[in-house]
Amino acid sequence: MSKRKIFLFSFTALMLFSLALPADVSAQDETTPKTPPAVEPYEGLPLCAPGVYLVTPVDCLPLGPSATLTQWARRGMTLPQRPLPASHPDISYTELDQKYAKINVPPGVQAAYYPTIDAAVAGWGALSTLPIGQTLYITYENVSYYDGNPYLANKRGEWIRASPTTYSNFQGLLFKLQLLNNFGWIIDVVSPNREPSIYGQKVNVNLTRGDLVQVYDKVEAEGTTWYMIKPGQWVDRNKIRVVTPSLSAPEGVDNGRWIEINLYEQTLTVYEDNRLIFATLVATGFEPYYTRPGLFQIREKKDLETMTGAFATGKVDYYLLENVPWTMYYDGPRAIHGAYWRAMFGYEQSHGCVNLSVGDSHWLYDWAAEGDWVYVWDPSGKTPTDPEFYKESGAF
Repeated sequence: MSKRKIFLFSFTALMLFSLALPADVSAQDETTPKTPPAVEPYEGLPLCAPGVYLVTPVDCLPLGPSATLTQWARRGMTLPQRPLPASHPDISYTELDQKYAKINVPPGVQAAYYPTIDAAVAGWGALSTLPIGQTLYITYENVSYYDGNPYLANKRGEWIRASPTTYSNFQGLLFKLQLLNNFGWIIDVVSPNREPSIYGQKVNVNLTRGDLVQVYDKVEAEGTTWYMIKPGQWVDRNKIRVVTPSLSAPEGVDNGRWIEINLYEQTLTVYEDNRLIFATLVATGFEPYYTRPGLFQIREKKDLETMTGAFATGKVDYYLLENVPWTMYYDGPRAIHGAYWRAMFGYEQSHGCVNLSVGDSHWLYDWAAEGDWVYVWDPSGKTPTDPEFYKESGAF
């Protein structure tokens, strides 16, 4: 085909195509939908630099890491972790001018006092005997050994077979500043879980009894309460006792000054001017010798008090506790006092009294006055509250 014919064919095709198009694209049928021009879906702010934003900024978005850090900060957690604004009372509070011993005669045998150590060794010529019991603690002045066995003399020079004991030097915490979050004590050996679940992976951290931890969150899961003590570290309620500072005084407390005993957590807290100033672990009554919930007042204080009695039929649970230190009666026979015979606190163990370590009971005794309020409660609701239940119960 010649060049002239090719040109004519191409020109003709172009003209036909042009005629098939509308003369003016803008003059299309008005019913035809128009495609809107593309726009940015959000002309918003940039992300904030990673940090804590307790007040929402106006020039950036506190998302991503900032959202997590801010959430933690609202719970009182910072990175690095800020220590609690707390300290122990002076160590001198743990000192006592008393020596204690546990009666250790064979089961079913009555312990006895003798005029001399030779008589005590021979078991002849007893001056007096003690009832058979499960909890027998005495005070003594001197100790001697015969065939490796200890024999003790009391202030009257009477000798008895018994073993000298030591007492716990555990101390609670004093607070000078308002707390931003809860805290607690580990009460058993535990490695935290990465998640609030018994199936969660264990963290390579070993916590032991008495370790102080801060608490930033809690979750109810798998029939227990889980507490977050650090990011990615959760401990279940069976291994920890937690203090949640009260934000207001219990109903009936009219002077902003009270002692609060949490039966569920086994903690005691002290408030002055409506502010937490002291907290520690305690041991309260176990079933059926509960510590009674309610609002009470301290009616009597005694530096030293010998406690004795029995609860069970036949008095098979007879107890003798000489020179119990720093005793404060607040509810009939129930008292707050030092318990030199207890090695651990944070568990229900007593016959109704509120047991503290020697050091904690001394500090509290010095702080409290007769007439001060004592508020006892059980947030779980499991402790009986009917006054009739407690009419015949005893305490120590």
